[in-house]
Parts: sequence; structure tokens; C-alpha cells
Amino acid sequence: MNLFKLLSAEQIIADMKAVEHWQAITELVDRLVTCGLITQGQRDEALEALELREALVSTGIGGGVAIPHAFSDELENVVAVLGRSRAGIDFEAVDYAPVHLIVLFLVPRKDYRLHLRMLAAIAKMFVSRDVCKEIIAANDCDEILAILGSKSSRVSPSES
Repeated sequence: MNLFKLLSAEQIIADMKAVEHWQAITELVDRLVTCGLITQGQRDEALEALELREALVSTGIGGGVAIPHAFSDELENVVAVLGRSRAGIDFEAVDYAPVHLIVLFLVPRKDYRLHLRMLAAIAKMFVSRDVCKEIIAANDCDEILAILGSKSSRVSPSES
């Protein structure tokens, strides 16, 4: 499994409206509802789990990237969404830099190991400044998806 295979153009927000940390998470979770990947009831559970996770430590990993993530008792499969903010969002990142790319994913609680592999694979992909620059410069969701597809070999956590 890799990030490219988890996303469709519909699951990418090329121009996020949010300007704050929690607004951004809510906007991304709402996109999962709009796409039909989670229900309204699952939305509430997801937001609660994400809020608990963010209270521990920000998921802003630095370099303009954040990876909010949480477990769900309600999901059978991993779901993900990607948001881009050209202006940047204060995500309380480890380097204090504004976040431009946010990959939010939810994992069924039963798939704990998959969660760790996804987190590592996404972080590995976005550690490249070139990948981030390409995605930030992309014209639309389809172009962002194409960039992710071209980099997918770097993001293939094996499933066991």
C-alpha cells in the first residue's frame, strides 16, 4: 500500500481555506465525509481521536509538512486526504515553520503496524524538499496526484 493508491483527486484539497491548525484538520476530515469515505458519525469519532493525538504533540514534522493521524474503531480500511495551503498554516511544527502540505490519515485500530508503516512512508516521501516544492507548485489536484504517483516507489510500505 502507498499514499498514491490511497488518494484520488477528490481526496486532495489544492487550496485549503483553513488558516489555523484545528480548522485545517476539520476541513480535511470534512473532505473525507464529502468523498463518502467516512460517515458523519465516524467524523465525530475521527475528530475526537485526532484532537487527542494533537494534544500529545503536534504532527507538524517540519519542512512545511504535517501528518495528522489517528486510530478508528469504526473503520475497516485506511482512509487518507491531502491538503495544500500555499499561504501556510501554523501547525506548531517541530521547526516552527508554517505547514503547506498536510496528509491526514485514519487507520482501523486493528491495523496498528500498518499505521506505523504509513507514517514512516509518508514522512520519507515528504522529507524531500523537491517533492514538496513540486506539489506546492502544482496547478491542480490531478497534477498533485500525478506527482505522488511518480514518487510512489519511495512510499511502498510492505504489508505483512
